[in-house]
Amino acid sequence: MPAFSRSRGHAARAAVALLAALAACSSSTPDASVAAEADLVLLNGRVYTLSWPEPGRDGRPSPDAPFDSATGWRHDATAVAVKAGRIVYVGTDSGARAIAAANAQVVDLGGQTLLPGLVDAHTHVAELGQSLDRVNLTGVATEAEAVARIAERAARTPKGEWILGYGWDEGAWANRYPDKRLLSARVPDHPVILRSLHGFASWANERALTLAGITRETPSPAGGEIRRDGEGNPTGLVLNRAVPLLDDAVPLPTPSQRDAQLLRALRVMAAAGYTGVHEAGVAPDVMDSFERLASRDSLPLRVYAMLSARDSALIRRWIARGPFTAPNGMLVVRAVKAYYDGALGSRGAQMLADYADRPGHRGVSGGAYGFDQRLVADAMSAGFQVGIHAIGDAGNRATLDFIDSVQRAAPAARNQRHRVEHAQVIAPADIARFASMGVVASVQPPHAVEDKGWAETRVGAERMAGAYAWRTLREAGAPLVFSSDLPGSDWSPFYGLHSAMTREDTSGAPPGGWYPAQRMSAEEAVRGYTVWSAHAGFDDADGGPIAVGRRADFTVMTVDPFRAAPRELLRGSVVLTVSRGRVTYRR
Repeated sequence: MPAFSRSRGHAARAAVALLAALAACSSSTPDASVAAEADLVLLNGRVYTLSWPEPGRDGRPSPDAPFDSATGWRHDATAVAVKAGRIVYVGTDSGARAIAAANAQVVDLGGQTLLPGLVDAHTHVAELGQSLDRVNLTGVATEAEAVARIAERAARTPKGEWILGYGWDEGAWANRYPDKRLLSARVPDHPVILRSLHGFASWANERALTLAGITRETPSPAGGEIRRDGEGNPTGLVLNRAVPLLDDAVPLPTPSQRDAQLLRALRVMAAAGYTGVHEAGVAPDVMDSFERLASRDSLPLRVYAMLSARDSALIRRWIARGPFTAPNGMLVVRAVKAYYDGALGSRGAQMLADYADRPGHRGVSGGAYGFDQRLVADAMSAGFQVGIHAIGDAGNRATLDFIDSVQRAAPAARNQRHRVEHAQVIAPADIARFASMGVVASVQPPHAVEDKGWAETRVGAERMAGAYAWRTLREAGAPLVFSSDLPGSDWSPFYGLHSAMTREDTSGAPPGGWYPAQRMSAEEAVRGYTVWSAHAGFDDADGGPIAVGRRADFTVMTVDPFRAAPRELLRGSVVLTVSRGRVTYRR
């Protein structure tokens, strides 16, 4: 555990002027523009600044990296000093102590590892905030077990109140989807809606169906399916674009409830070591809440908000308003999240050829899935970045075609680091287009290890050459960024790093990794959650590497991901999170 103290800094003052004068010579000396001493000093750490050049496309470290083949990685600093939220010194313990103010907060890291602040580049923290009060069905193997958990919650919930759950796996359950019968019999007096792990399926009891107005006469929406029994009655299971039919029946939280949910979720993320999130698909009431929290300087970490393109009125308002950054930089609105196709697990991802396990079926996409080309193109033309959800090879190809067409037509849409969210199954012929177009492949390492049990069954062995193909994308020169897609996957950075580096699940299966040629190096994995996130979120000037003048965002952990055996990562823990020079979590 890091030791906290207050330094009087009596010996420091004589050295301040000299050190400031040397600032222009090296990033390991204080920032000459900062007249006062540092207010936060972190000492005795294994500091990896990531300020050296990028690794090669094959993962080999740059010749200028603190690495050699004989001894491996070494940290390139032991201390950092901060003033007013900015880094003013990176280097040795003695150098940092020399500029500590009399009342500076001094932290002895005890030899633990300090990295640039971690950023989860694809989150749903609004859902996380709600899910903290919901019934967690993650890892539940059977319908009966899930219903038992809901019945347990119902026994201590007043009749008539909504019961919400999440986390049953729509991919693993795809050949044995549940229905309303057992759920309605065991829990008749509460409306119940249970969202799936990745949100592309939802399961309800009879009372919830009634409140949602879903009957045998209700048509399935474009791009969605209301499952029906042999007599045409809803079974209680909806897929893809039919999920909102149930979601919309649940009352929205009040503004104060929404603020509390978001703060709770963001504090969970700070405790997990994150100093920023890219929130994908922000709805109007959530956007209002982020703005309220930002105006009060209450956001514990930086939020890069991606507005939901499923709400055309919201997007039109922001097109008129234009991109926005809060005065303190903790809220940025300059991106739009759209959906081109569905999920692979629920067979909604759009494929170029039939699903291997369902002949004649190729998924849903485009206008049939609610993708509004004109709306998204107008946002891009107004200077907004777009992040488009695309899972299948047909979905990815059509998404790249769309981005290319808008960039060609609208100068303001160019060089906006547009993103494909998930980029999960890509035709090999399309992989090089990510690099040539500058499109970021926004991928989730946990998805590979979570989907490995059924993914090849869906797409067939031949198409796996372009599936979850991180190394192939890197070799083609495509920009990458890593994330969790929480709460659908565990947001632990140790789980994410382990998944990226090994492609093994937490039990070590399969030994050596699933399609191991696609594994990332330790440096690439760390960059995927730090420097590459800064690029994807237009935070290059302030975020990313640890260097003088940048925002003071740090994550301190018990394990060194550059030197530890990958399995050791899973035993790691976060001991300190610093966001904008403020300690937001300490163990």
